[in-house]
Amino acid sequence: MQGKMGEVKRKTLYFTAPGQVELREEALPELGAEEVLVETVCSAISAGTEMLVYQGRFPRDIETDSIISSLRGSLAYPLAYGYASVGKIKATGSQVDKSMRDQLVFAFQPHTSHFIANPNSLFPVPDSLSPETACFLPNMETAVNLVQDAAPIFGECVLVLGQGVVGLLTASLLIEFPLETLVTADCFELRRNSSPVPQRSSLDPYSPNFHKEAMRLLNGSADLTFELSGRPETLNDALAITGFSGRIVIGSWYGEKQAEIDLGGTFHRSRIKLISSQVSTLAPELSGRWNKARRFNAAWKALERIKPEKWITHRFSINEAERAFQMLDQNPQETIQVMLHYKS
Repeated sequence: MQGKMGEVKRKTLYFTAPGQVELREEALPELGAEEVLVETVCSAISAGTEMLVYQGRFPRDIETDSIISSLRGSLAYPLAYGYASVGKIKATGSQVDKSMRDQLVFAFQPHTSHFIANPNSLFPVPDSLSPETACFLPNMETAVNLVQDAAPIFGECVLVLGQGVVGLLTASLLIEFPLETLVTADCFELRRNSSPVPQRSSLDPYSPNFHKEAMRLLNGSADLTFELSGRPETLNDALAITGFSGRIVIGSWYGEKQAEIDLGGTFHRSRIKLISSQVSTLAPELSGRWNKARRFNAAWKALERIKPEKWITHRFSINEAERAFQMLDQNPQETIQVMLHYKS
């Protein structure tokens, strides 16, 4: 980088209105003594949370994230958003170890070609992982958190509703457990075919025989169900298929989506537990032994085992970001993970 940081331009993606994104060129702030400049290599688009922002289906009265400093602020247009960026450190402040230059790092940053960050907010990418694989870190941490909140038991019958990226990662972790059976479901054929379970065990939830077939594969009912579809009405499927005293872990964020949920019928007597699971915090019962650093370490190791790059269906230049979001919005059945790439 030549010249002062204030003279360096970056390209940042902004959500400006429902169905609209805009790539803006803006000046970088000055590099502080304890900061580094990162040049982004690639970033992953979240087909869940980011699409709610793109579609304008998000509540306006909450913070974007109360834990991650780079994402704090209100959810309101225009909004720079995104949380899965990988890049190289290109410059270091006067009080930062110069050996950090050219190090590949992960950051919870919006989609932008360059950013200034405190090194403490960055995560060195293991040498064994590619930049694209490292972009899956937030979703893998989410999957780890979901499984920890669920606490699967030896011999259980488990159902995962939704085979987007988080659902695929969660199912991939679950097949490492000694379960009796694991069944997945998704309305898109591409995602069902990508599920890590045998093809006959990945079902179409819109099939008229879905409940019957799921319960057959689950030996009558699910002991544990994950709702990861992003559709609140899917909770009705979870309630119908989960057995007495079973657990339903809800990992979807619905934004402003609403649906009628059937809590009549057998639910009142079923003793089914509804568990809200969100990655910003750890379950209180784990906090004596686990912290965020330990969970991130577990997520890095899981990425090495699972190798999620196989689920990248599309790659776009940051200059084509508008087309990337249009595809996710209009043709989600053709996508799993969409990546944005940046050039120097």
